Amino acid sequence: MFKKFHHTENPPSENILIWDGKCGFCKFWKTRWEDKTEGKIVFKTFQEYASNFPDIPIKEFKKASRLIETDGKMYSGPDSAYRSIWHTGVKTQHRFYRSNVWFRHLSDHAYNHIAKNRSFYFKLTKILFGSNPKKLQPYWLFYLIIIIAILILL
Repeated sequence: MFKKFHHTENPPSENILIWDGKCGFCKFWKTRWEDKTEGKIVFKTFQEYASNFPDIPIKEFKKASRLIETDGKMYSGPDSAYRSIWHTGVKTQHRFYRSNVWFRHLSDHAYNHIAKNRSFYFKLTKILFGSNPKKLQPYWLFYLIIIIAILILL
């Protein structure tokens, strides 16, 4: 499981989401969030930027994404995603993550499972949504209709 950090002694000059630059799944969703956040967050790979935060072990950057804000506050794993979305004006997920222990627990474990199986979930992402993160396709809806049709025919 990834370790949560809540603060760094080395706050950046702009809000930064640090992610794994060698991960296709991470790159796909980073591209989507980068488009959605419209410059409110800078996206850097841990390979290029983790050394700016010597108070956080590199092994922890390998386990989970980290959103680090200009006041030094840090959000880890699923909360880094929820807090990134918060910067777009949609505050629901981050607030719910912070206030609901069941949602936080489920989110953390789902994130950890996905992080350990990134290549599988990258393939699944492309099957369900297509290869372009800026233009998601609702292929999952087509698959759902086929499954329902098969069940009806049975």
